[in-house]
Amino acid sequence: MPGSELYEKFMALHTRDGGLVMPNAWDGLSALMLADAGFEAIATSSAAIAATLGRLDGRHEVTRDEHLGHARLLGRLTGLPVNGDFEDGYGDTPADVAATVDAAVECGLAGIGVEDTSGDPDQPIRGFDDAVSRVRGAVEAAKGRIVVTGRTDNFIQGRPDLDDTIRRLTAFAEVGADVVYAPFPPNLDALVSIVTAVAPTPVNVLVSPADKVVTVAELQKAGVKRISLGPLLYTHAMGAFQQATRALLAGDLAAATTGMSFARVNELLVRGKN
Repeated sequence: MPGSELYEKFMALHTRDGGLVMPNAWDGLSALMLADAGFEAIATSSAAIAATLGRLDGRHEVTRDEHLGHARLLGRLTGLPVNGDFEDGYGDTPADVAATVDAAVECGLAGIGVEDTSGDPDQPIRGFDDAVSRVRGAVEAAKGRIVVTGRTDNFIQGRPDLDDTIRRLTAFAEVGADVVYAPFPPNLDALVSIVTAVAPTPVNVLVSPADKVVTVAELQKAGVKRISLGPLLYTHAMGAFQQATRALLAGDLAAATTGMSFARVNELLVRGKN
């Protein structure tokens, strides 16, 4: 599918009533399971990818080529639009970010996120002008070929400044980001403030594990157009794995070996080849 058609298909999911739920896969099988469940689009998770490789997220420890290859695999197996959670867009300059966008288009991605993170744990958030310039570079490279999400990680990085978060997201929207995003908003009131400030630009949300009482319907009522889960499905799966290993250590083979059959795994893998 040409980039412009893929862009229009993916963007239409954001602008329809209710928007979309876009879960994040971390390997081929998880992507196939999400497709089998009926989701219309999926995303990568930089945190989950890094964890599967034994690396830390947000430190540039997963290379651009590794992430591109991973995203291409998810798209090839499922045939679904794939949104790439590409950290800061890879590289020091807006031109570097633009090159990453071009590479993502070549790999057949439907969307790409560009964060205002730096990879430096001492100064994790880029300055305002730098962050906006990088999103602008992504937008200029995208040219209607791929959906660009401009993202600030203020809340994740311990900067609970709602005014600055809104300032950044508004600026990302003004330079042409198709979607804007601030993971882990502190509450629904803050989320509504973000949605109102950037309207009509669609807002993605990732809720914190502490917000389990929030439902998809409540987020949609707040005006959210895209709901993603980041690494939360991955950590959910790892939680089940941890319980099984503890049961095994305690001698409970039955509890440790209850789960999906490998015949089901093979069924999904065969489907991914067709």
